[in-house]
Amino acid sequence: MESESLEPRLTEIYPQLPPGERAIVRVLLDDYPFAALGSLRALADRAGVSPPTASRLVGRLGFSGFAEFQDAVRATAREQERSRLREFVTQQSGPQGAAQNLRTGMEGTLAAATGPLLTAAATLLAEAGGVWALGGPLSELAAEYLIRQLAGLRPGAHRVPGAPHARARTLLDMGPSDVLVAYDFRRYSTDTARYVRAARSRGARLILVTDAWESPLADQAEVLFRLPREAAGPIAPLTHEVALTELVLVATASRIAPAARLADLDALTQALTPFGP
Repeated sequence: MESESLEPRLTEIYPQLPPGERAIVRVLLDDYPFAALGSLRALADRAGVSPPTASRLVGRLGFSGFAEFQDAVRATAREQERSRLREFVTQQSGPQGAAQNLRTGMEGTLAAATGPLLTAAATLLAEAGGVWALGGPLSELAAEYLIRQLAGLRPGAHRVPGAPHARARTLLDMGPSDVLVAYDFRRYSTDTARYVRAARSRGARLILVTDAWESPLADQAEVLFRLPREAAGPIAPLTHEVALTELVLVATASRIAPAARLADLDALTQALTPFGP
């Protein structure tokens, strides 16, 4: 097989792959090229699948064996190691290019937020006994935004705390009436995964916001949003998660008639303001 960039090829075939091979692709893309440079068994173990499953993916990519696949990875690794920042500086696309990326990503986000998905998410959030939200190093900001807004619409909306002992306490009373909203993007958070699986084991229902490659938690979700993550220059975009969150909030508000609660919140805010409105 000719030497070529493998990351676009992995991304291209991902939607057509069976679940086991998808798991391998997620591992490869999350730690490329290093995930491909160990043994076949090590790659399979990281993905939680069998070595024959990894071999089938290698064959599907057009390689005669894992050794040939690794040779191709090594041959293209130098260019693939360029950071997003270096690529941005080299291309010198500037704010106009970043704006175009954001527009493209927003179009994909709006397309992913289908009516049925928004209805399903809003129904869960409106009817839940309690709502908890968490995210990764950057997407936690979207989780924070969701909870700040949702707390004005309904009671029982909480951020999942960061410390393990504090997280454990939140799980004590969690059950089937509770809903967990998780934002999980590459590089997928092991802390998020641990908490989500613990919450799911106690019956909590999951709304998951992830990317096109899908978080390993995708099979746990009752409602699954897959968003694009188009780079806006040297930064990871938060625009798409926030836009989706606002759509979910609007859909939720239409189901719970929050006018009285919002008026009460406004009155309390004014009463607590030192110098009045």
